[in-house]
Amino acid sequence: MRAEARGGFFGAVVALLGAGLTLLAAPAAAQAPPAACRAGTLYLTIDTGWGREAERIAEILHRRGVRATLFVANEPTHTGERSLAPGWAAFWRARAAEGHVFASHTDRHWYFRGDAGPGRTRYVSRTREGEEMLDQPAMCRELARPIERLREAVPDAVVLPLWRAPGGITTPGAIRMAAACGLAHQGWTANGFLGDELPSDAHPNGALAGRALATIRDGEVLVMHWGIRSRRDPYAHVLEEVIAGLQARGFCFATLPPEGRR
Repeated sequence: MRAEARGGFFGAVVALLGAGLTLLAAPAAAQAPPAACRAGTLYLTIDTGWGREAERIAEILHRRGVRATLFVANEPTHTGERSLAPGWAAFWRARAAEGHVFASHTDRHWYFRGDAGPGRTRYVSRTREGEEMLDQPAMCRELARPIERLREAVPDAVVLPLWRAPGGITTPGAIRMAAACGLAHQGWTANGFLGDELPSDAHPNGALAGRALATIRDGEVLVMHWGIRSRRDPYAHVLEEVIAGLQARGFCFATLPPEGRR
């Protein structure tokens, strides 16, 4: 493909994504933390996951006045429907109404397993659904599709120009290709890993909560899920303790800015 043709194609892809994304320049400014947040600002992010504790987690966030950035993928859930299927539409509408914002977590929630030269990256299912070599157009489709599904239920959802790879596992090629789609990768900080996907026998809730309250600092990007299928003692049981403790230390919570946090 000629350079000018490539430019036209990717320009069109970025324009298409831009048309589907409500970017946050103005709302982000409106969400500046109040002066009372003496310890600083934290950025809670939530990936889709199994969804078993989703309603309970949402209630805690609402009660504590926490708005988060929700990275959405079309994953299997405890209801038997995937997370962006019609059965979850009311849940996502309620989160948007509460002021949460959204970003892409890929559509199929497969994993990036290495590049195969410029403009090609290997994308593999952990559950033997298959694998695919994504080229540039396929990468843009994979990142755009969960937002398209979300907008079918929540047309006015506020969506950031960010994405997160499943497991946070990226490749140099995947990062470059996503950037060509207009999206920057957003991971999390080391202290922001709340540990809700770890086995609860080896990592009990009390230990995870204690670690979070002891180590989290200003500017951290926190990560958790709407429930993890394999965790016997759900992290939701201590989530309010963690949030309340951080707020008592003087932290405020905000949604990510459009450019993300590095």
